[in-house]
Amino acid sequence: MEIVTHLINDTIEFYKWTLTIADKRVEKWPLMDNPLPTLAISSSYLLFLWLGPKYMKNREPFQLRKTLIVYNFSMVFLNFFIFKELFMAARAAQYSYICQPVDYSDDPNEVRVAGALWWYFISKGIEYLDTVFFILRKKFNQVTFLHVYHHCTMFTLWWIGIKWVAGGQSFFGAHMNALIHVLMYLYYGLASCGPKIQKYLWWKKYLTIIQMVQFHVTIGHTALSLYVNCDFPHWMHYSLICYAITFIVLFGNFYYQTYRRQQPARRDTASSSKAGKAVSNGNLNGLSRAANGAPLTGSKEEKPQENSGRRKRKGRAKRD
Repeated sequence: MEIVTHLINDTIEFYKWTLTIADKRVEKWPLMDNPLPTLAISSSYLLFLWLGPKYMKNREPFQLRKTLIVYNFSMVFLNFFIFKELFMAARAAQYSYICQPVDYSDDPNEVRVAGALWWYFISKGIEYLDTVFFILRKKFNQVTFLHVYHHCTMFTLWWIGIKWVAGGQSFFGAHMNALIHVLMYLYYGLASCGPKIQKYLWWKKYLTIIQMVQFHVTIGHTALSLYVNCDFPHWMHYSLICYAITFIVLFGNFYYQTYRRQQPARRDTASSSKAGKAVSNGNLNGLSRAANGAPLTGSKEEKPQENSGRRKRKGRAKRD
């Protein structure tokens, strides 16, 4: 018991020490004073993952079509705003894409970068609604481990990023990811509009490819920063590389299961559908028979018999 108490006390002391090197500019911003609100939101999200399907089990799924259209296009505008703010502020501050230390000053451009990163963090909390809508619509198959891992960790870990490094190298991955989410939510928004639009959305798998490219770029960019010994917390660099690797594995597995492994099955389905069409055409052409082998009523095989019967009757009439 003493060991546990000692460990807890050391953890508290370490946290207090980290607060001395935290970004003072953001400490009074919403959710940034301490990690408890963020942890409470993430815990509520995980609790809903457990209780939501139980609540919806014996209920009809919600359609939410208009809600999804508004939500998805709102996320398009939010992510575009984040991308625009990060790109323009970083350009105004003459950021380097190779190595950019954090400037904790009150320079307007630096504060603008920090503000855009805070909005990026908030957007990850809003994205919890993706899962809420899946569950309310009873699309339980969409709530995979990848989906939950991605949403829960992004919101929780980005609190750390904003608390200690709201600027510098942090801008690179955030503005790249925000741009990708513009495309992603644009796809979801168009898909929510119904079948008339969905038939033109052939590019879904390329979103997954772009996301995987993003993770490889992130690893390369972070490794380059380490190589040039950039003045940015190295422990964050190493953590980011490990984090990106988990996404490469999970998204790679998703891509394989969704677009590669199912291709033979799709070919078999196409073959069986062609065979089904042949059988269907056979029925329409009168080639089907009843279980006892007799032709079904109305089939073309009855017509020769009717005609032959008429010929016989005509022949008898002539003989008579």
